[in-house]
Amino acid sequence: MSVDIVRGTSQKPVSSNALVEVVSQQTKWSGRLFIGYPIFSTSEGLRMIDALLVSADMGVVVFDLIEGHETGDFGARQDDSANKLEARLKVHQGLMRRRDLMVPIHTISFAPALTNPDSYRDSYRDSYRLEDYPLANASSLIEELNRFTWSCAHGQDLCAKVLSAIEHITTMRKRGFSRHVAEAASRGAKLVKLEKSIATLDNMQNRAVIETVEGIQRIRGLAGSGKTIVLALKAAYFHAYNPGWRIAVTFNSRSLKAHFRRLINNFFIEQTGEEPDWNKLRIVNAWGAWQGKDRRGIYAEFCRLHGMTFFDYGKARNRFGPGREFKGACEYALANARNREPVYDAILVDEAQDLPAIFLRLCYKLLKHPKRLVYAYDELQNLRGRSLPSPEEIFGKNKDGSPKVRFDDTGDLAPQRDIMLSKCYRNSKPVLATAFALGLGIYRKPPQGTETGLIQMFDRAHLWEDIGYRVRDGALRDGSNVTLDRTEDTSPEFLEDHSNLDDLIRFIAFRNQDEQADWLAEAIAENLLKDELRHDDIMVINPDPRATREKVEPIRSRLKELGIRSHLAGVDTDPNTFFRPGKASVTLTGIHRAKGNEAGMVYIIHAQDCHSAVRNLASVRNCLFTAITRSKAWVRVLGFGESMAMLKSEYEKLKARRFELRFTYPTSEQRERLRLIHRDMTTADANHLRNRDRHLDDLLKELESGEVQIEDLDEETIARFRSVLTK
Repeated sequence: MSVDIVRGTSQKPVSSNALVEVVSQQTKWSGRLFIGYPIFSTSEGLRMIDALLVSADMGVVVFDLIEGHETGDFGARQDDSANKLEARLKVHQGLMRRRDLMVPIHTISFAPALTNPDSYRDSYRDSYRLEDYPLANASSLIEELNRFTWSCAHGQDLCAKVLSAIEHITTMRKRGFSRHVAEAASRGAKLVKLEKSIATLDNMQNRAVIETVEGIQRIRGLAGSGKTIVLALKAAYFHAYNPGWRIAVTFNSRSLKAHFRRLINNFFIEQTGEEPDWNKLRIVNAWGAWQGKDRRGIYAEFCRLHGMTFFDYGKARNRFGPGREFKGACEYALANARNREPVYDAILVDEAQDLPAIFLRLCYKLLKHPKRLVYAYDELQNLRGRSLPSPEEIFGKNKDGSPKVRFDDTGDLAPQRDIMLSKCYRNSKPVLATAFALGLGIYRKPPQGTETGLIQMFDRAHLWEDIGYRVRDGALRDGSNVTLDRTEDTSPEFLEDHSNLDDLIRFIAFRNQDEQADWLAEAIAENLLKDELRHDDIMVINPDPRATREKVEPIRSRLKELGIRSHLAGVDTDPNTFFRPGKASVTLTGIHRAKGNEAGMVYIIHAQDCHSAVRNLASVRNCLFTAITRSKAWVRVLGFGESMAMLKSEYEKLKARRFELRFTYPTSEQRERLRLIHRDMTTADANHLRNRDRHLDDLLKELESGEVQIEDLDEETIARFRSVLTK
């Protein structure tokens, strides 16, 4: 048995370090120990409890930490902390029996510098019943804690509710209006249960939120692992503890802005009773625009501070070329920046996988010392296996050649600089396995003349285990057969046991686009009228961002005929708005705006376009992967034609193998070959290749018809063609 340690910011470093050392060495009881958390609002301003232990063996223990030998009125401090915590917990009905809190709250003062705590307690004998106000040093702490016994058949469940009450994650996850359900077995009722099941942060999420690193911190995880919520809570925590800091939260998808503001606002009010100071805590886009208060961005601010040229998307495309717009703009800004005083105390970056690594260096330059930069990313939103560069590469070197940033192992008890969130709280095992199988092409039929149907694969094989997969058979190494699946720990069963398998995910092939639109409109109507889903529980995604407006129009027309309102995110709304919970409107979107958002029911339309695209197949499959992983519960993959039938066949193979991923791990040469075959092409590149194909096709037809004879061609050219084709 052991205690999970979550280390936040503490103004009492000596006593908090001593507490962590003593508690971490005991093995009699388990629980979670917070340092510098939670936060309370008082008449004198915000205050944090020095340390808090939640344990099914003891209940709740509030620590009053004492630096040095001056104990002060430790009894009054214990009373104050206990009263404030009790008041917070008593508003949660699940913790109450009539008027009584079902979980005991104990208090203790811990003063590691004291040689004889009893001598200090004696001076308070006339004021307190000393057994109610324990005072301990490092040698007596465990003995005192062992007196806090609690025997309760539901202790684990109650402690989970205490953690949820302290962290307020249930409130954080709610969006829009309250959900009212009448049928216990409806989809709406199932979503309510899912939200309750994920109300408490796990230990790694807690550490990511509260643990404060004086420098760079990296948070990695799958879609649905809680990265965005973690960053929102961390920003609010920074702001509460350091109200004078200038903090920025930034990201790639503009639709995340309102989502971040709601998350941060809810958490901050719950913790402090006040609203954040939005002049100090700023939520801004990564790029931004030169004008407009609502379009502020980190890059735009950097340009303004340094008095340099600002490149919008169009200008950046012309100057730096297609695909290098933002990277080129950031490189230019850093290369031409003047020496200016940094302006931020902390910057938090979400979706870093969608931003050029040079942008993180730009953020770094805007930060005061110590450089508090927290960046979160999903290594699998881009399945190529080519993740962000290492911190040493991103942030460069000092004058002496040493890296400016490195993630050295500083010990188990130190705040973690590199956190991996391997547990997925959004997608069930079948849904997540489907996203991987289709995204990578694991069960795709090999094209004629090829050995594998794989489209792409991670270069670092151990990444599979980092993200929560286990090896069931074979080995994770080049050229080896391997079978992978997810564990109960990384894919909790409650994410899938609410519905039968054929309801969790369905692939439906239609004859044409009109049939797809008719079926989808009727399905959405049933979701709203029968299933007790809200409009903002539904998301319709078109994987091809270039054709979204055109391809959703028939669906919107059918919905309108049924009296159902809908909107196209970023087109009918401002770019920062995705869902419209107050407007009772179903969200339709392209894949880029869908990133960072989630819904109970996700419909993916025109999926046939994702099966066998002639160009950019890896990127196309990545879009399908991202679309599937937007779902909190149910997925419907819709399409028509032969390509849809083949895509459905891939899913059926996965399903027959009980959602295990079985394949031969490609060698480095094979992975490079896959990258070459399925590489991204610009529109100009694709047009150029199509023209070449057309010329070759014309030549072949002329040779076949006899209009051109083989002898008419240059012998050297024929020999070179023969050599290339044979190779």
